[in-house]
Amino acid sequence: MKFSRRGKAAAWGMLLLAGLWGAAAAGPPSGNASEESARKILAITVQGIINPVVAEFVGKAVDRAEAERAELLLLHLDTPGGLDTAMREIVVKILGSEVPVVVYVSPSGARAASAGVFITLAAHVAAMAPGTNIGAAHPVGLGGGRMDKDMAAKVTNDAVAYLKSIANKRGRNARWAELAVRESKSITAQEALKLGVIDLVAPDREALLKAIHGRRVETVLGKRILATRNAPVESMEMGMRQRFLNAISNPNVAYILMLLGFYGLFFELSSPGAIFPGVIGGICLILAFYAFQSLPVNYAGLLLILLAVALFVGELLVVSHGILTMGGIVAMVLGSLMLIDSPYPFMRISWSVIIPAVALTVLFFLVGLGLAVRVHRERSTMDKGGLLGLKGVAKTDLDPEGQVLVHGELWQAVSDEPVSRGEAVVVTDVEGLRLKVKRA
Repeated sequence: MKFSRRGKAAAWGMLLLAGLWGAAAAGPPSGNASEESARKILAITVQGIINPVVAEFVGKAVDRAEAERAELLLLHLDTPGGLDTAMREIVVKILGSEVPVVVYVSPSGARAASAGVFITLAAHVAAMAPGTNIGAAHPVGLGGGRMDKDMAAKVTNDAVAYLKSIANKRGRNARWAELAVRESKSITAQEALKLGVIDLVAPDREALLKAIHGRRVETVLGKRILATRNAPVESMEMGMRQRFLNAISNPNVAYILMLLGFYGLFFELSSPGAIFPGVIGGICLILAFYAFQSLPVNYAGLLLILLAVALFVGELLVVSHGILTMGGIVAMVLGSLMLIDSPYPFMRISWSVIIPAVALTVLFFLVGLGLAVRVHRERSTMDKGGLLGLKGVAKTDLDPEGQVLVHGELWQAVSDEPVSRGEAVVVTDVEGLRLKVKRA
């Protein structure tokens, strides 16, 4: 069967159209792995105490990873522990995440202690860097007081059940999880891998992403195979607001803010009208109280600090030969030590902060305010009797009112006789804040 030249061209055109239609219907090549590997990895870093601000940050990171359909959320963790409520908020967010969450205890020298144990075991993939450790998850009273025996047993049993349920859900060593809570067991990265507490040990992030490529995990949406070999990594940082709130939640910073608040308000009350010290003091005090809500504050320590301030003020008003000052120093040191009631060193106020704070407080009250009180007393002696007969100089013409310089201060003055600028005058009477003068 022969075709004409025009017929051959039409046939080739039909074949070409058919091929294009078939390719469009078939869609892109079935490179599911390559499509998955193109998804980005969202990475965040949690370093320091686990508090409500950190919990909010992790929660927003999980939400963003889900909204952007990231391959996974990589959480670099280094924490000595923190608040139980904040830790549980993070764990709930990880367990309910639609995107796989990988917790990586890093860099070398980092730790996942206390609350960090719960967060690590809750991850879809738990990894550690060489030279890190995990454990010591025994609960402590973080409410500003010591727990009695029965309450301690209840809290411990609750923490054991919670951590064991997390370990069982992720297929990790529930027996060690119980020991980490009851006996504060702590182990190295290699020991954690051997005991089945974590999934792998990786020297750096690149090695970690290569190691978990192709790993099967199960999220709330079902099973999923990780494709991380060529996935780009995007870091997510805390916002300015979160960084600021996280910084003031540090016990040392909260302590300093509280003292600045007391200083500002006291200065404003002792010198009404200054305004600026009162405004700054009020802001500092509110920020300190915000930080205290996430710290184990002992109110006996707070009362001792207030007593110390009262004793320092008393030293300015009463001749005690230093007894009130010594009492104030002792009360402030004890109050500073007792203010944050926690067995963990990272939750207590450092000596390197307490000693300078006490010294500056003593200087502030005994030197700064002492000079102010002395000046105030000197000014109080310059009443009608103290000013009568003092000589001065007319700074302006008095006809009959003007200004005179008496005792190094400018005064409004009045004279029954004209006085030229520069002439010597003498005070004859005091009428409120105005002097009555005449030529000397």
